[in-house]
Order: sequence, then structure tokens, then C-alpha cells
Amino acid sequence: MYRIKFGTSGWRGILCEDFTLDNVRVVSQAIADHLRAEGLADKGLVVGYDARFMGQDFARETVRVLAGAGIKGYLCVRDTPTPVIAHELLRRGTAGAINFTASHNPYDYNGIKFSPAWGGPALPETTNDIEKRANEMLGEVVFKDMPLNQAEEQGLFEKIDPRGEYFKTLHRLIDFKAIAESGMTIAVNPLYGSGRDYIDTILEEAGVKIVKINEHLDPYFGGEPPEPAEAHIQDFIALIKNDDSIGLGVATDGDADRFGIVDADGSYIEPNYILALLFDYMIRRKGMRGNAARSVATSALIDAVAAHHGVEVYETPVGFKYIGEYIRDNKILIGGEESAGLSIKGHVPEKDGILACLLVAEMVAVEKRTLRQLLDDLYSRVGEIYTRRINLRLSPELEAALPEKLANPPEQIGGRKIEKIIQIDGNKYLFADGSWMLFRKSGTEPVVRLYGEAKTAAGLEDLLKAGEDFIMA
Repeated sequence: MYRIKFGTSGWRGILCEDFTLDNVRVVSQAIADHLRAEGLADKGLVVGYDARFMGQDFARETVRVLAGAGIKGYLCVRDTPTPVIAHELLRRGTAGAINFTASHNPYDYNGIKFSPAWGGPALPETTNDIEKRANEMLGEVVFKDMPLNQAEEQGLFEKIDPRGEYFKTLHRLIDFKAIAESGMTIAVNPLYGSGRDYIDTILEEAGVKIVKINEHLDPYFGGEPPEPAEAHIQDFIALIKNDDSIGLGVATDGDADRFGIVDADGSYIEPNYILALLFDYMIRRKGMRGNAARSVATSALIDAVAAHHGVEVYETPVGFKYIGEYIRDNKILIGGEESAGLSIKGHVPEKDGILACLLVAEMVAVEKRTLRQLLDDLYSRVGEIYTRRINLRLSPELEAALPEKLANPPEQIGGRKIEKIIQIDGNKYLFADGSWMLFRKSGTEPVVRLYGEAKTAAGLEDLLKAGEDFIMA
């Protein structure tokens, strides 16, 4: 029998196979029951959706179920970015939000992401309770839904447009005047997702020259996963390479919580480097002060920046919810993940690809240098660090052998002696020369994610090859 399972960012499934209207109704009721048990049902929920197939239909059905349970639903009028939904729930002081999104997954997926009242991704104790309640109800009619016109008459349904209030916050956090006065042209790529009319609109309103690509609604996302990683934005990279007037390219994923950055020459800049550059910029040029947080899989370049400025870095398991707690508690200046998630002090405790892109635009405008030049300058002050992630697809035999292999690591890999093992999330091996590798098994695919970091580009290639040989042998 199918079981509801929440991962690092909610419950996701394949449309019409396991992500069905019936299962959505059950999960919606489970969330309603969770809120009642917590005594929060009277605060209502923001309900939103991204640009995927049937997103609006799922969201409307959830509002009907919530209304049947006596909980008000504030339904977004159009597909809405995840960070905007988080911003709105905090602004309204609701019990949380239900967001229909599968983020950067392929077009045939959808998902439910529940955000509690504090605005970040739900922590395991919350999702475990919702998951347990949902699985106990599967296969039964356990909800009472209410027609939307009746829900509206009873004050249990309201349509909202959260973009304006979110824009007000961006104007507080970003120096749009500096971006406009730089004269730079910025290329914007929302990857057909819910980031449409956000970065492009707010920059145009500020008088910034922009070039847009992939800005119309397409639930197929142009035939690529809506992930702004180098492999999936080759059309964007080609656009920038062929247009000398463009000074920066910024992209967001399907629900605009992740970012992708392309330098003026068309070079894709890894998110790891962007996190470190922004941390340094916020301290050195914006005069801000504070610690940082990063996941165990994220580059130690941000640690080098922290050491240079005399501040600290907190290491967390993979999943932005753990970083979000530090943002919520005002303990860090910036927090981020190598998978292109980022937020900052004074903003939502949820990753925000829109904010990240705009911060990069401000940094490039203020510094009057390309990202490559900024990275070279950073290296001159803190030392060079090179980092990358690759995915290793496993045969059934290799997948079966993996747990024992990771449970009994050798003393050395590729001629490098393992100095320390960190198991916050996956197996991270630290070597004497300061390099490291991390293995994390995918929860949904026969894939091992191999992360590597070294002090030279050649050293990184050798490290990744040694890690691949270890797993695939």
C-alpha cells in the first residue's frame, strides 16, 4: 500500500500515480488535524502553488478541505514563489502555509510543502506528526470539504496577492539605486516557473535594463527540469556569451527558492562561491556583522571568509530547515547550501532565490567588477578552494553493497589518509591536506551524491575520481 512520506522539503510524488487529489485531500486534513492539536487552527493558512500542472486545482481543493475543518485559507491568486509564501505567512501571522511545489524536480512531479508559523520549512517533529496522521487515514473518506462560495460567505476563504508586500521587503534589503546607476544590463531567467514577474518586474521598476528569457508559463519547463544548474540553462549561458552588453545573468528554479548565476562572459558560477562572495561583501562593503550557517555538504570557502573576518560558521545537516532556525533566532548574518539555497538576517527563514539573485546584482554593481574578478580577489585574501558535486548512478548490486561500504570505510581513499569522519548527514571524510569528500545516498533514486573540495582545481578532479572509484568498485 502507498504511504505518504515527507522528505527534506515536504511530500513529493509523481502526478496521477501517487500525487492524486484523494491523497492531497488526506494530507490537507492531516495538516488541519495537526493544527487543531497545536491549538493554532483559528489563525488560518496561506495556500499557494507553483507553475506545475494542476497546482491551482490542488490548492483550491485544499482550501475546500480546510474550510470543512473550520480553518480559513488565504489562497494566492496566481502561482507564487516559495519565499513569497513564507513572507506572507509571517506578515499575516497565520498558523503556516501549504504550498504545492516540487521545486526543481521534473514536470511530472508535484508536492506539498508545509511551513509552520515560524516561516521556515517544517522540522522533522512536525512532518512526522503530519505523515503519521495522513497514513492512518489513507483509503478512507476522512474529511469534510466545503464549496468555495460557501467558504467565502463564512469567512473561511480569501484570495490574496502577496507580491506587493514582498516587494516592500526587497526594497528594504536591496540597493536598487546602485544597480540602476551601474548601467549594467541584467539577463533574467525564471525557467518558466513562478519567479516570472518578480526579478524582472522589480528591476524594471527600478530603471534597470534587463533581457528576459523563458519568461512565459510552461508546465513542461521547456523540456528540462526547472533547476538553474549549469546543465539545464545552456540556452541562457549561450545568450549571455553572445551579448557583450550583458553584465550578469540571474536565474531561479521552478518555485524561485533556488538561484543560478552566470558571469558576464557566460561562465556559470557555482552556488558555493556565491555564498562566500556574498558573505564577504555583506561584512566588507555593507558594514554588517554576524556569523554564518551552512550545510555539511557546502564548501568551507565560507569558513575561510568567516575566519578572515573573525566570525563563526555553524554546520548543519542537509535541509534548509536547519539553517532557517538560525535565521529565525537572529543568530546569523547569512545561511546557505551548495544546492543554491540562501537567506539572510532580517528576511524569511526560508531559502529565497529572488533575494539571492538581487544581492548578487547589487554586489556586482557596487564592486564594479565581474564575479570572476571578485572571486580572484577573495582567493587572494583567504586562499583558493575548489568545490563540486557529481551524481553517481548505482546498479542494483552497487546499491545493495553501499551501506556496508560506507559503514566500514578504508583508512585511505585515493592515497589520501582519512583524518576525520563527520556523519551529521551522510559520510564526510576529511583529509590531512584540507580536502574532503562527502557521500550522501538519494532517498528516492539509486544515486549517490558525491561532494568534493580541494585547494587546487587539479586536486579536486583527482579527489572526485578517487571518490567515484571507491563507490563504483
